[in-house]
Amino acid sequence: MFELLGIAPQVLLGQLLLGLINGAFYALLSLGLAIIFGLLNIANFAHGAQFTLGAFVAWMLLHYLGINYWFALILVPVLVGLSGVLVERLLLKRIADADHLYGLLLTFGLALVIQGLLRNAYGATGQPYDIPAALRGGYNLGFMFLPTYRAWVIVVSVVVCAGVWLMIEKTRLGANLRAATEKPELSQALGINVPLLVTLTYGFGVGLAGLAGVLAAPIYSVNPNMGAELLIVVFAVVVIGGLGSILGAIVTGFGIGLVEGMTKVFYPQASSTAIFIIMVIVLMLKPRGLFGRGA
Repeated sequence: MFELLGIAPQVLLGQLLLGLINGAFYALLSLGLAIIFGLLNIANFAHGAQFTLGAFVAWMLLHYLGINYWFALILVPVLVGLSGVLVERLLLKRIADADHLYGLLLTFGLALVIQGLLRNAYGATGQPYDIPAALRGGYNLGFMFLPTYRAWVIVVSVVVCAGVWLMIEKTRLGANLRAATEKPELSQALGINVPLLVTLTYGFGVGLAGLAGVLAAPIYSVNPNMGAELLIVVFAVVVIGGLGSILGAIVTGFGIGLVEGMTKVFYPQASSTAIFIIMVIVLMLKPRGLFGRGA
């Protein structure tokens, strides 16, 4: 079949695998964005900058303190998540009762500040971050050579996404989070510390962006614009999956990566616009997204 179209099966399978790798980043970033929007109703336009911050913090820990990749995987999400806690406590909390447009503008401004500070400190050119020795090399799959590190990214993304979904949908903590956002007054009356849950939820979503930044550092050049380039795509993924839908963000993230891979095979010129065409079609047919729920 593929030979009739002039396409070698190896090329298609290779592009699908590359698309799955991109989808792993889309899913992880979309997951954090969906958590923040779904539980806090905040359109976090600083998410791309916080992803960039995660990559830079990992680079700085290695460059200045000699802290390697494995420790960075643990430290960076915590540090970036704590920065999110400060942002929520010092900035977002003050406009919690204002129109949602203020939150959008505030996080957009915060993104510009983070990108500007990093650009002034390190310039616009990228900083290299070496792949850890244990994850170098790769596997010959017959149709392509799969680098070990990229396989690692896919595995980590799947495990983290599945774990977070289970935590939010199947545990008491997740039930408390949903209750605190849907019925805050009633939850407060029942003894749930709603302000603390809101703060920790935002910090957790930001921490996921920081984790994605660490995973991306050895693949992409660590530069101030790396998050801005992904943010538009990630927002499109969240819209297609359904605003605030955790499962929608995960499934759509991986799915869009695969669609991009196939588009590069059959019609490469449309690979950068295919996701937005899909978004328009989905919004026309299902305005709340594929997995979106009613108001």
